[in-house]
Amino acid sequence: MASVGGRTEWARRRVPLPAGGGAGLGLPERTVMSNTWRENAGLLVLRAGVGGVLVAHGVQKLFGWLGGHGLAGTGAAFEQMGFQPGRQAALAAGLGEAGGGVLIALGLATPAAGAAAVGTMIPATAVHAPSGFFATGGGYEYPALLGVSAAALTLVGPGDWSLDARLDHRLNQPWLAAASIIASSAVSLAIVQRRRQVLAHRDAETTSQTPQGALADSAATAATEAS
Repeated sequence: MASVGGRTEWARRRVPLPAGGGAGLGLPERTVMSNTWRENAGLLVLRAGVGGVLVAHGVQKLFGWLGGHGLAGTGAAFEQMGFQPGRQAALAAGLGEAGGGVLIALGLATPAAGAAAVGTMIPATAVHAPSGFFATGGGYEYPALLGVSAAALTLVGPGDWSLDARLDHRLNQPWLAAASIIASSAVSLAIVQRRRQVLAHRDAETTSQTPQGALADSAATAATEAS
């Protein structure tokens, strides 16, 4: 512990490491750098904010709380947006947001939690992308910000004030962070591609039916005039 400018910060802590564990980092053996209290406080605030927002959106989809539409209404909206089947898509999105948000706020299984949040935000960003960037115009600013924040927490970790730290980061290994984000992004991009195909097929059907409808209207008009 050191005092800097009247502030007390934890600069490093002693942890059990194998002999020579810190040599490659230029640190004394069995000593690793730890987060300062300011870093931990910042990560805690970020986790609480991002996690809380995700939970709020998740319970809207799952239970209709906080002004949401529940699975039935959200599923119908998802179906309209091209995510089929809509109810299952709404369930997956709601679980990813609510479950991921709770785990992010607690700092537990951070790689999996952050990846779940990232996975739900990628399709949401794709939906809003045609409207531009800014949220005021219906753009993708908001889901993109949540996704980037979740990805950053996944990569940097939850800090010392977290359940992951209490569990010696058994559920927060570096390889888990990379693997979780890659896997989640791959699945989400596949969902986005599937949605594009659904919308393209829907547009093609609409186009093919339009001439027939127009022809029927013309025939009806001609029959009316003839009578």
